[in-house]
This record gives sequence, C-alpha cells and structure tokens, in this order.
Amino acid sequence: MTSTTPDPRHAARELVLQGLYQRQLSGNADDAIRLALLESDAAEGAERGYFDELWRGVTAGWESLLARAAPHAARAIAELSPIERAIIAIGSWELAQRVEIPYKVVIDEAVELAKSYGGTDGHKFVNAVLDKVARGARAPEIAALAAERGR
Repeated sequence: MTSTTPDPRHAARELVLQGLYQRQLSGNADDAIRLALLESDAAEGAERGYFDELWRGVTAGWESLLARAAPHAARAIAELSPIERAIIAIGSWELAQRVEIPYKVVIDEAVELAKSYGGTDGHKFVNAVLDKVARGARAPEIAALAAERGR
C-alpha cells in the first residue's frame, strides 16, 4: 500500500514556493514571510531544516539564480509567472547547492510543482530551462551517467 503522505522535502519545496510567490506579490520582508509560513497549517509535514536551508538560499541568491537561468529561457525572466520564476529559482539553487540530490530528481520535483501550481504548459517550460541549467551546474554528473549508459 502506498502512502498519501507527501515527502517531507517535497512539502518543504511547496512551502518555499508559497513563500516566494507571496514575496513577489507582497514585497513583505523575507523573515516575516518565513515565520508566517512556519506557523501555517501548510508547514505540517515539511522538513523544517530543508525548508530553512532552501528558503535562505533562494531568497539570498534570488537575482543570481534567475540570472543563471535567463540565457536558457525562451522568454524574459520578468515575463514569467511568479510561480514559474519561483520554481526555476528553487531548481537552480538545488542544482547548484545540493549536488547529493540527483539532477533528475531536482528537475522532476520542479516539474511536479509546476504541474500542481503553474499554468497549463508551465511544467514543460520549467523542465526545458532546468535541463539546460543542469548541463552547466551538473556537467560531471551528466557525463558520468552518459558514460554509464554507453557501456
């Protein structure tokens, strides 16, 4: 029997996504948003340590994370929906900072967030952008997988 309880890291990503959406629309202080999120029912089930690390990393590196993804986007980053921007920033941070998480897992998680919260085809856009970001951020991992398949 499979559990319907969400993965604690996935729940943390969802919580960060909600906060980044609020941050873009409200302009409220990062710490105020973070505290409100942690006090909300949505925080239940989220891995707190991962939430904190992801929140701090993405909010601190917001501009550079989006700049890293910008050359790979078919549209200007400013034209993206707040949800797409947030998911791309989350995925870009995880690709750069959490190398122990396989790049395919990072991209799959981002695609799932986009399917749940984004527009109709937003997941395809997120997938394409993060796949290209991964080629730069995770070149050795991708090369090793390709070599392994070539055996």
